[in-house]
Amino acid sequence: MATSVHPTAVVDPRARLGSGVEIGPFAVIGPDVELGDGCRIGPHAVIDGRVRMGRGNRVFPGACIGLEPQDLKYDGAPTEVVLGDENTIRECVTINRATHEGEQTRLGNGNLLMAYSHLGHNCQLGDRIVIANGVAVAGHVVIGDRAVIGGVLGIHQFVHVGTLAMVGGMSRIDRDVPPFMTIEGHPGRVRGLNKIGLRRSGMSELDGGAQLRQLQEIWNLIYRSDRVLAAALAEARREPLLPAAEELCRFLEASIGPGRRGPLPAAR
Repeated sequence: MATSVHPTAVVDPRARLGSGVEIGPFAVIGPDVELGDGCRIGPHAVIDGRVRMGRGNRVFPGACIGLEPQDLKYDGAPTEVVLGDENTIRECVTINRATHEGEQTRLGNGNLLMAYSHLGHNCQLGDRIVIANGVAVAGHVVIGDRAVIGGVLGIHQFVHVGTLAMVGGMSRIDRDVPPFMTIEGHPGRVRGLNKIGLRRSGMSELDGGAQLRQLQEIWNLIYRSDRVLAAALAEARREPLLPAAEELCRFLEASIGPGRRGPLPAAR
């Protein structure tokens, strides 16, 4: 399939364009950009700096990818933004490259970043994540697979968001978001298991529902008992853990470790 570049687009001759790439009117593609097969770049989008995209990514009008990080420590190092395959980057999204030499801002596959969302430097995103309109994700945030982030909210730098977490719109996220949980509030609080997301993912059917039942038992132990978190985790590990419960406990153990911000508490 032939590559199509609108005559008003500005594409540096050193940029590498895969088969079937489409670049719309007035888009700007810098010299260190690599676009995989079938990528579609909308009007007035700017992709500059060291950016590598896989195949089938869609970038909508006005999005800016790979520009300098909004970080006073940035000294001009040739850092990167790396996207996997089949991501959708909607109107006016900004994705900044990383800060220091050898670092990357990374997205996996199949993610949807809705209009006017911002992804800061050094962020690391997994696969099939949905980030709604107007979300500001600060630097060094990690977001796990299939998390859903509601609209018009901020995520503090260095926060980790776990797999299949659901964050309600207009929340304030200043601490780690455990996997499989529903989060909401200002400040954000853990409200319960993300049962709808777990059901849609098929987890509620795994092992005859045993994984979901064990998650609920550990939720009750951690968030509805009088035990401190470390003691609750130690008690949870007295029994063999299925994969989902193991992921939750491992996430929380890391979150209360040295140098972490700690997990969001439960609503009372």
